[in-house]
Amino acid sequence: MNSATVDPRLFNNVDRYERLMEVVRGRMTNRAFAPYEVPREHFEMILDAARHAPSGANAQPWHYVVVTDPAVKEAIGQQFMDEQQRRAKLHMGFPTPNYVGVKTAPGLIVVAADFRFIRAFPVLNDGSELDQKYRQNAERILLQSVAASTMSAHLAAAALGYAVWWITAIGQEEIQQKIKPLLGVPEELAVIDIMCFGPPLKASYKRWKRPLNSILNWGRFNPENYMTTEQIDRWIKDMRHKVMYRDESQVD
Repeated sequence: MNSATVDPRLFNNVDRYERLMEVVRGRMTNRAFAPYEVPREHFEMILDAARHAPSGANAQPWHYVVVTDPAVKEAIGQQFMDEQQRRAKLHMGFPTPNYVGVKTAPGLIVVAADFRFIRAFPVLNDGSELDQKYRQNAERILLQSVAASTMSAHLAAAALGYAVWWITAIGQEEIQQKIKPLLGVPEELAVIDIMCFGPPLKASYKRWKRPLNSILNWGRFNPENYMTTEQIDRWIKDMRHKVMYRDESQVD
């Protein structure tokens, strides 16, 4: 099929795009939820969206554990509360969120990745230095794959009307060793994300997003979009806490 035979109307479905963007823009983080019993079919709908995500080699290296037991939610949430205190003692300077909402989130889904699937991607599997470089890229492929699946789940939850919370603070080995047995997750898998969702206790607000022209580069990378290490350090010092916790209208 050449360009002369392509009907442009088939590839200019702006109404459909706008419906998608309504969900994309409406997916807003909230860390406190109102009491609510999420129907079983909503969990299934959300994870049905997750399973349709693209992945390297179509490996689909993800597993999801739906947590409904209040005692298990309490235990998982406490791990994050303990991590919050640990960071404070280490003087990280990171504006850690309040994780208490994990304990009472109506919807809680644990995301696990099977890193053994990096062998499905372009690797040599001979332990050589070159193989290590390929394996590093394979790990990136796997993480991108799981992130795509997780994002699909978030958009599905947002489409159903829920506020959502993407939590990535679960990667520390100490937390892994405590949460895996709690959920029966095999040792070979890694728990890498927690997804919380439900009706917001208070109205969600839109966080600051970089303008389109600061991320879009036509043909070649625009040098004006490049940030030096010093600029990034200054952004972390002056802006990070604002963009994490303020409405976009309140970010300077």
